Amino acid sequence: MVSTILIALVAALHVYFMYLEMIAWDTPAGHKAFRLDPAFAARSKALAMNQGLYNGFLVAGLVWGLWLGAEGFAIKLFFLGCVVVAGLFGAATVSRKILYVQALPAALALAALLIGW
Repeated sequence: MVSTILIALVAALHVYFMYLEMIAWDTPAGHKAFRLDPAFAARSKALAMNQGLYNGFLVAGLVWGLWLGAEGFAIKLFFLGCVVVAGLFGAATVSRKILYVQALPAALALAALLIGW
């Protein structure tokens, strides 16, 4: 039960990330969330949309695993692992904040899934 809640939380976070990257990147909300200069945001909008699409794929995989319930264990494991790796890479290359916003929630959900909560 705990793992289901945490996985749903990770999926919801990635829906939000997808929104910020695909829709709000070149708006005041996107500028604030990512500390973007408006000129850079305008130039990089297509790249952000691509990045947002990948976040959408992570959401789809996590929701698919949740929908399958216990039968979706391997799917949840795989997609949570992808989120952890993406969060670690983002923390190493972009901002340490990503470690706490993306990797940590996914790692907690992954731990809960493996423990069987």
